Amino acid sequence: MTHQGALRSPGEIRRMFDRIARRYDLMNRLMTFGRDVAWRRQAAREALVSSPRCVLDVATGTADLALELARQGAVRVIALDFSLAMLRLAARKRAATGRPLTLLCGDAMRLPFRDASLDACTIAFGLRNLPDYRGALSEFARVLRPGGRLVVLETTPFRGPLAPLLRLYFDRVVPWLGGLISGDPDAYHYLPRSTAAFPAADDLADLLRGVGFSPVIYRTFMLGAVALHIGVRAASPVELAEAEAVTSQPSA
Repeated sequence: MTHQGALRSPGEIRRMFDRIARRYDLMNRLMTFGRDVAWRRQAAREALVSSPRCVLDVATGTADLALELARQGAVRVIALDFSLAMLRLAARKRAATGRPLTLLCGDAMRLPFRDASLDACTIAFGLRNLPDYRGALSEFARVLRPGGRLVVLETTPFRGPLAPLLRLYFDRVVPWLGGLISGDPDAYHYLPRSTAAFPAADDLADLLRGVGFSPVIYRTFMLGAVALHIGVRAASPVELAEAEAVTSQPSA
């Protein structure tokens, strides 16, 4: 049975990410065999399909996806996270790369942006850690303009004949490796538990449609262990009515 939000409180999750920040990037590369770089590259390409002027990367962590968005030519990228330890590392990477990037400490559930003010929004391996999945997706929809794109890169519950092998890897190998590299095995025990409780890819697509994204498509990677969802923020009935009223007004 999937949960409607993260298995731990926001405070616990913030402290966990503060603790593992220093080894976070290294663990990502090791446990995905370096494939997370390619997945973020694909996520950035999907977000930039319509040449957005302003892109928000939520739960940016050390800003890998935000920096990739900037590298691929996004005019303005805002990278938001609630972990100061992660943002400090993101600031170092921004300085090292020279990429234009606005770093912002904030709450993904209460984004500090006006309605329909952003062109695209991304989140990589962060939705699973938010307290209310539907509420978070609704908040992303709120700040996106009609036609804006949301890209979600996330682990997904294991399905199919290779599921036992994936569970063995994530339940046993990843926590051992995480403890060895980061000194915090609990954080990497949390990863498989939170993945198992997260909505399956089809269910997440339905959640996206339910809060106003259409069309919604997704593809999976790593034998189905990771999913990339892309949704287009549809105009609400009120927005459609307002647009129709404007276009039907006689010109002067």
